[in-house]
Amino acid sequence: MTERPFVEIDHVWMRYGGTGGTLALRDASLTVDRQEFVAVVGPSGCGKSTLMRLVTGLWPTSSGAVIVAGKEVDRPLSIAGMAFQNPTLLPWRTIMDNIMLPLEVVTPHSSRLRRHRKDYEAQVHELLELVGLKGFDQKNPWQLSGGMQQRASLCRALIHQPELLMLDEPFAALDVFTREDLWGVLQNLWMARRPTVILVTHDLREAVFLADRVLVMTARPGRIMLEKTIDLPRPRTIEMTYTPHFQGMVQELREYIDEARRGEEVADAA
Repeated sequence: MTERPFVEIDHVWMRYGGTGGTLALRDASLTVDRQEFVAVVGPSGCGKSTLMRLVTGLWPTSSGAVIVAGKEVDRPLSIAGMAFQNPTLLPWRTIMDNIMLPLEVVTPHSSRLRRHRKDYEAQVHELLELVGLKGFDQKNPWQLSGGMQQRASLCRALIHQPELLMLDEPFAALDVFTREDLWGVLQNLWMARRPTVILVTHDLREAVFLADRVLVMTARPGRIMLEKTIDLPRPRTIEMTYTPHFQGMVQELREYIDEARRGEEVADAA
């Protein structure tokens, strides 16, 4: 018997501001298998971040269904971890305490935290070592570079061992060298923990480097127009990004997005 997809978006429509508001998604459908790494790309404003908020239950759909782990999403998901473009670490808390923040609010960890704090601290140390921040647990965020803060943010998203990891442009604010370094960090985290990952990104090289599949969205109102399987072996290296095969996949995705943007321009002109 074939296992049901872990994430299902089934003919979803999303309109902001009521009946006369902006239509962000139009009849959008996609599936993501358990432990799969999927990237979502598309023109600016196509609804990529809207999809993320619908999957995590932060926003309700206008119509259609969002199903995660076999249950329709009707509230914020406790099984999801999230990381965004900015690390949003609390400046008055140490890195250790920032990473442990989800444990204070997510069940069942919140009821166990006081009694099992040492065990949770050990998990933080394990994650910090995985991302190259061993020994930084008692530092404050302002003592870390932007790339180091984003590493800590990834640890915070994973500390409660979420089955689903949602990443919204997590490296967009970083320089290219730091960004490429963190691609490797994220790949290592995923290979070690194997959560289901949905990455929203504008960076096509990032999408091809990290994902098992890349989903391309149309211009607003968004829907999935193409899915591209990435047939690169893991672990992947930066050297792979210079090969003709890798660059060919990036160029193919770019051409589809250009097509989507041209469609938007025609619609605006009409």
